[in-house]
Amino acid sequence: MISNGKILALAMLALQWVALLGGVAQGQDAQRGPFGFLRLLNAVSIGTGKLEFFIDGKSVRPDGYQLGNITGGIALKPDTYKVEFRRDGLQHGETEMIVAANDTTILIPFAEPLPVSEGQPARWKIRILRLKQHAVENQRTATFVSVSRNPELKVEIRQSDGKWHPVIVKRLGIARANIRQARGYMSVRCQQQELSAVSVGAAGNFVSVLYEDENGILRSKTFQDYKYLSAD
Repeated sequence: MISNGKILALAMLALQWVALLGGVAQGQDAQRGPFGFLRLLNAVSIGTGKLEFFIDGKSVRPDGYQLGNITGGIALKPDTYKVEFRRDGLQHGETEMIVAANDTTILIPFAEPLPVSEGQPARWKIRILRLKQHAVENQRTATFVSVSRNPELKVEIRQSDGKWHPVIVKRLGIARANIRQARGYMSVRCQQQELSAVSVGAAGNFVSVLYEDENGILRSKTFQDYKYLSAD
């Protein structure tokens, strides 16, 4: 039999291990801390070379980004940051971002033509559309965002009934439609041109960003977000 003294000693040792493990876990949480996130979808089709992305003057990826590239969440401590995009042949685009804990902002840089002004010739500038998250999405929703140079696009989605349903998307705006299928690919077209299909999975917000490529042809890039988005 184990004596009372040995039982007490084992109990004390167990308590010491619990305290030690608890301290390690708390230390890891303290080091991890709260983060906010930025995501990038490159829609800059004008200019030469790859798109460069800077946060507070530091390059996020020295190799740059190609048209249509989309990143995962870039983790940042909650704070205010200067964000800048550069591409040869365009005026730089920059903005200040307030990054909040447990929040994600999606940045969509795109090219905007500027007219002749103050002795400067017509030129192109990088503008930045920001998409902010809102309430958690518990349904399947298609969200369309346009940085196309067309003021309005009529997008059509093919629902589970086999019919094409129109969605009107205004430039720099957001349009939503409920998705009626639980799984599989939902076809998307605009002006009789096939765009990237939406891969429908678990409940969430399925986002399609519309933009022109280097040849002026309308393209789309899709990704999933679990929250509603609004243009900022």
